[in-house]
Amino acid sequence: MMPALSPLPNPIDIWQQTLNWQPAAAQQQQYQRLYEAIVAGNQQLNLTRIIDPQDFWEKHLWDSLRGVQPWLSDRRTALRLIDVGTGGGFPGLPVAIARPDWTITLLDSTRKKIVFLDTLVAELGLATVKTWVDRAEQAGHLPQHREVYDIAAIRAVATASVCAEYVLPLLKLGGSAVLYRGQWSDRETEALQVALDLLGGRIDHIDAFVTPLTANTRHCIYIQKVTCTPMEYPRPVGIPAQKPL
Repeated sequence: MMPALSPLPNPIDIWQQTLNWQPAAAQQQQYQRLYEAIVAGNQQLNLTRIIDPQDFWEKHLWDSLRGVQPWLSDRRTALRLIDVGTGGGFPGLPVAIARPDWTITLLDSTRKKIVFLDTLVAELGLATVKTWVDRAEQAGHLPQHREVYDIAAIRAVATASVCAEYVLPLLKLGGSAVLYRGQWSDRETEALQVALDLLGGRIDHIDAFVTPLTANTRHCIYIQKVTCTPMEYPRPVGIPAQKPL
């Protein structure tokens, strides 16, 4: 039997100052259950190396929500978000808890992880969360996924141009992609824009910030879809990573 885990921090002042949002008591309880389930699931699946409660709060909860901060407090519209390469459910699950009115799709190519997430979603009572087992290159050509999402979120699963090829086909016209990155350089901006010229996107803005507990530098790259993505994208499985645009 696993020892009891420490409670997650809940620094209301940091939530409010950095995100203009804070969790209700029920949402904080859901985050605690999420944390406990992820740590338990790590015994069978490689979900995350981050199990310390403060690290988990900052690197998985706060960081996940920091990427969607521009929309987090806007109650006018319920959005559709897809989390590409979700792994252990990040950033999608923290966002789903914060915004239960949004429709969230968790996409991952590893069936065991999606089976785990299906159980976790049911346990957390997240009725608007859906899961899908597939590669991003294939999902981007399916009519139920292509050009239907308002937001596509993707953590650093590949170079930025590869991530852009994964997510731009999934966005509706006018939709936004959020690339979660650590460090970022002008050279990366130039390389990404080359890919976006082909994919129908443009860089809206690049948000540099430091994490609230450990003061690590992070970036979120916000991309707007301005024209329809040509049908040849995404290219077949493996090609985007082997031959980035």
